[in-house]
Amino acid sequence: MSVKKTLSIFVLAVTAVVQLACNALSNTATPNAFSTLNALYTASALTLTATITPGLPLPTATGFASPVNTLSAGSPVPASRCDAAQFVKDVTYADGSVVARTNSFVKIWRVQNIGACSWTTSYALTFVGGDLMGGPVFVALPKNVNPGETVDIQATFTAPKKDGAYRGYWKLTNASGVLFGVGDAADTPFWVDIQVMGPSYIAYEFATNYCSANWENASGALPCPGAQGDPNGYVLKVNAPVMENGDVEDEPGLLISPQDKTNGVISGQYPSFTVQAGDRFRALLSCQHKARNCNAVFRLDYISAGKVRTLGSWQELYEGLSYPIDMDLGNLAGKTVKFILVVSANGENQQDDVVWLNPHIIRQGAPTPTPKPTFTFTPTLVPTLVPTLVPTVATPEPSPIPTDEPTIEPTPETPAP
Repeated sequence: MSVKKTLSIFVLAVTAVVQLACNALSNTATPNAFSTLNALYTASALTLTATITPGLPLPTATGFASPVNTLSAGSPVPASRCDAAQFVKDVTYADGSVVARTNSFVKIWRVQNIGACSWTTSYALTFVGGDLMGGPVFVALPKNVNPGETVDIQATFTAPKKDGAYRGYWKLTNASGVLFGVGDAADTPFWVDIQVMGPSYIAYEFATNYCSANWENASGALPCPGAQGDPNGYVLKVNAPVMENGDVEDEPGLLISPQDKTNGVISGQYPSFTVQAGDRFRALLSCQHKARNCNAVFRLDYISAGKVRTLGSWQELYEGLSYPIDMDLGNLAGKTVKFILVVSANGENQQDDVVWLNPHIIRQGAPTPTPKPTFTFTPTLVPTLVPTLVPTVATPEPSPIPTDEPTIEPTPETPAP
């Protein structure tokens, strides 16, 4: 069968999916929309001679029911079913999370393999309806998942330009292109559900202000910036960090190494910061490129009322992947705290050089404009020159100088006769 013919059959099949989904909205006697979609997607997948081509757009179906995306034990799927999943939890972006317009975000689901077959990296997270939100149609599983094991699956999305509620539905696809999901019949999708509300801005940048923090190891204070290779541990700002997969990033990062000892640690306590409702902490975690023995633990702590508490902890190995952190700080809203970035060796320190890429706090709304300086005109007094009257001294007329020459008297004239 030719590729064109195969794709034509698939397009016809998914068109039928949309039509039946729409009919389900107007006919209350129609079977559950999810079950109908599952059967039709599976049927269309079985008509293909190979796995569905990644990137081929799937239809956007509307009018789905809106069950709550929460953990439910339910009736266990029979062990004889090969492919079946169970939703465990939303690692990031629980239902109804607020995202700013046009802002990118990373959704991570945790699901468990409760079927009889192992999932391989040929299995994929697959979009089946709702709002795609600029995300991918397929995402391959990051690892093999045996029965009973769990896996975190992530996808990157972009929030729409208009405010409102958005939801996208997802299932898993096996190596033959057959869809399966969660629930008693392993045919129910899970989803990403957000509320889009206005713009956002970066309220605090940890990399830019890294030397405002007090850095220390278990023995005492450390200099900032540090010196790369210092066995006591060090921190440096890197403008174009190289991640473990070799990618060069265009955002600033912190290159950090804990003290060179078993379970060595380094931490940086930042100045006081007042958290507002809707604030989120974001970063990307990675080992440094070529730090092949890297095995470290990242941690985000905070100190409030003299007590240190942990918000999150993540182990990182050198396996070619980087991990996004997107944490809701809503439980700290209204509190003034000091955040602490921590990196520790997970056992013996064997090249635990790691990168916190662009750690920052993002805030909903628009930043408060910086007041412009006001200039007040103050006249400068210029002294006025007052003329000084200088008295004029009259110059005396020169006196005639007497001479010794004789004075010639005029001769009187003789009268005529």
